[in-house]
Amino acid sequence: MRHAATTPNERRRALRGGLASGQLLRVPGAFSPLTAVLIEELGFDGVYVSGAALSADLALPDIGLTTLTEVADRGGRIARSTGLPALIDADTGFGEPLNAARTVQTLEDAGLAGCHLEDQVNPKRCGHLDGKAVTGTGEMVRRIRAAVRARRDPDFVICARTDARAVEGLDAAIERARAYVDAGADMVFPEALRDAAEFEAFRKAVDVPLLANMTEFGKSELLTAERLESIGMNMAVYPVTALRLAMGAVEAGLAELRDAGVQTPGLVGRMQTRSRLYELLDYDSYTAFDTDVHDFAPPAADRPGGAPNTTERKG
Repeated sequence: MRHAATTPNERRRALRGGLASGQLLRVPGAFSPLTAVLIEELGFDGVYVSGAALSADLALPDIGLTTLTEVADRGGRIARSTGLPALIDADTGFGEPLNAARTVQTLEDAGLAGCHLEDQVNPKRCGHLDGKAVTGTGEMVRRIRAAVRARRDPDFVICARTDARAVEGLDAAIERARAYVDAGADMVFPEALRDAAEFEAFRKAVDVPLLANMTEFGKSELLTAERLESIGMNMAVYPVTALRLAMGAVEAGLAELRDAGVQTPGLVGRMQTRSRLYELLDYDSYTAFDTDVHDFAPPAADRPGGAPNTTERKG
């Protein structure tokens, strides 16, 4: 049945083990639980819950409009659907340091393996847009310290994201990252680095696991997994890839339906089949479970009149 067979702590320990393995973890973004099921089946290393994808799925821009409740609810639904560890985008922590503390505990309760908090000011902007503003380093340090102090499961990964590269330059972003590590961050997410050389500079300067954001149409050069691993990056996220693929296909398909007035053979041929959908949903296991539960009759002594049970199962 489609539910994580492992505990949240087991998935958190798996994430920490992967980050320490020396190999790059490849982590696509899931905008729904079903997407997470497919990510696991295809052999990826984890699931990422992107704030940009979540906002877009709600038909909202990624400017800090979503709430902790919405994010934790979607993240929890995704986390429970897969045995892979799920890392979630927690924006700026949804407020002051006390809010960041509550955010971490709420996400722990939802079964996430970790989260990242960023050093933008509210209202935040997509990390690959111009016009961002960052907090003072001290304010972000307090945000990280509050998150670390509030954490109850020591295996829950707290990642510090810095958006300072686009605002203050690479050297300043590195100095911020070092301060965030000193405040207790387990991992650093340097947002919107330009190219391999900048990832290499960050790797040389910061001694905790590093996350690379390989988002399309952004400011970062799209590097292969092999290249990122050779640099020493520990995780690559592909935050909006699945949503963009899905929405591109949906838009083209609906336009064809509008124009043709019917699902043409070509359109149907591009769809996921019913049988494939049922396979991803693990439909048969639910049917078997339900049949097993219903195929039951109490012993004769428990039935009115003590009538013999002619349908009682053997064994």
